[in-house]
Amino acid sequence: MSLATSSRLRAFAQDVALALFVAVMQVQAVIARVNFEPDGRPLSDFGGLGLILLVAPALALALRRRWPVPVFVVAAVASIVYYTLDFPDGPGWLALFVALYTVTAYGDGRRSIHIAGLGIVVLTVVWLIAARGIEPQAAIGWVFFRIGAAVMSAALGESARTRRVIAAEATERAERAREEEARARVDAERLRIAREVHDTVAHAVAIINVQAGVTAHVIDERPEHARQALTLIEDTSAQALHEMRTILGVLRDPDNGRTPHPGLDQIDDLRAQARTAGLDIDIDVTSPLSLPSAVDSAAYRIVQESITNVIRHAGPTRVSVSVTQHGDDVEVRVIDEGPRGRDGGSAGPAEVPAAGRGILGMRERCRLLGGDLAAGFRSDGGFEVTARLPLAPGGVVR
Repeated sequence: MSLATSSRLRAFAQDVALALFVAVMQVQAVIARVNFEPDGRPLSDFGGLGLILLVAPALALALRRRWPVPVFVVAAVASIVYYTLDFPDGPGWLALFVALYTVTAYGDGRRSIHIAGLGIVVLTVVWLIAARGIEPQAAIGWVFFRIGAAVMSAALGESARTRRVIAAEATERAERAREEEARARVDAERLRIAREVHDTVAHAVAIINVQAGVTAHVIDERPEHARQALTLIEDTSAQALHEMRTILGVLRDPDNGRTPHPGLDQIDDLRAQARTAGLDIDIDVTSPLSLPSAVDSAAYRIVQESITNVIRHAGPTRVSVSVTQHGDDVEVRVIDEGPRGRDGGSAGPAEVPAAGRGILGMRERCRLLGGDLAAGFRSDGGFEVTARLPLAPGGVVR
């Protein structure tokens, strides 16, 4: 409020100074011209009406921003009376031109242009009628000068208004763009956190579910195995809680600090967890030791989610995992043999994991990095997930 009030006061002070300056200029310039070339009716006639018609519209400019149309009407009427009564010609039209500029500059566009145009037409007719029989004939040039200057003042005001409107629209568009970008960042961060939470919780719950089932079967006959399963459940849940705190800590950290995301350097822990869940797993990582962090984290999460799906949908089976580099891409491939029958052979797929959220999340990870993912059943039984992750956008290593 104080800034707005201060701005209005500064604008009013500027308009007052402009009004005083124009009033002095008009009176002094006309008096100087009369002294140099006396013609027309003296300014002192009708009780000094000529001076009043020069000073009044000039002083009215102090209110030009608040009431632009009334100020223009005052200036136009003063000009009409001044020239109709044949007072001396001279620079007595400065206030009129400033008022015309103000009408279009601070108006609303179409309406203000109509008002200014109508005013100029009326002034033109009156000026031309008042100039009939003017002597010398060359003095008619001042009439056309006033007409042209009036049109130019209105055009300059409209140009200033248009620039202001364009600048305001550009500022508004920039603000909307910043708001949309901020919302997009929030949505992207929300999606990232949801994906990390899903991967962490799904993997931990799958391991815990398997070990809980093992515990229920062996707790009476082999308590030592039950104790090992419970220990694994404790370790897995503790690790999942730690990862959850790390992920959700971003929401509480005022400095937005983050710990590194899980990567392929933790794949040995993943292999150990998978084996305790009953998987016969073989992992072969031949990609570069130093991958971009986004690619490294995505590759780990894809392997983790694929193993989780195997545990949930196929149960104990053989799984082959390979992470290799092909040119500027890293390929992640996870193949399982499907559920095993009672005789140890493949029993065919029991469920369709593609219908779950896990594969959708893996595919989103790939697309965010410019890669792609294919997942489906194999002709000889089992399920295969193949992901391609570019090392850099556009496939250019940087």
